[in-house]
Amino acid sequence: VQLVESGGGLVQPGGSLTLSCGASGLTFSSYAMNWYRQAPGKERELVAGINSAGSSTNYADSVKGRFSISRDNGKSTVYLQMNSLKPEDTAVYYCNALLSGWSGHWSYWGQGTQVTVSS
Repeated sequence: VQLVESGGGLVQPGGSLTLSCGASGLTFSSYAMNWYRQAPGKERELVAGINSAGSSTNYADSVKGRFSISRDNGKSTVYLQMNSLKPEDTAVYYCNALLSGWSGHWSYWGQGTQVTVSS
């Protein structure tokens, strides 16, 4: 299984970025997908999640109204559209694939992509 994030970079406050996470080696449409982030000296936190069908999403309070998660099951890709970025959004952003059921629990992580919000 491989999850590969892309789209990170340096952006000014108020700017926008779109992160992508391409998945391979798993049945992508069966997995819920999440975006987490970890800032220096802080614990990793859940930013946004989307169910396997793409019909339900959830967001951390700190990003509600600014970030949007979506997925394309045909392309095995999940996206995170980030608008009105703030310096406190600076972190390494990680993609996570999650499948839980009666038969087991599977969780996979990408390597992360750096997002820096600074003037």
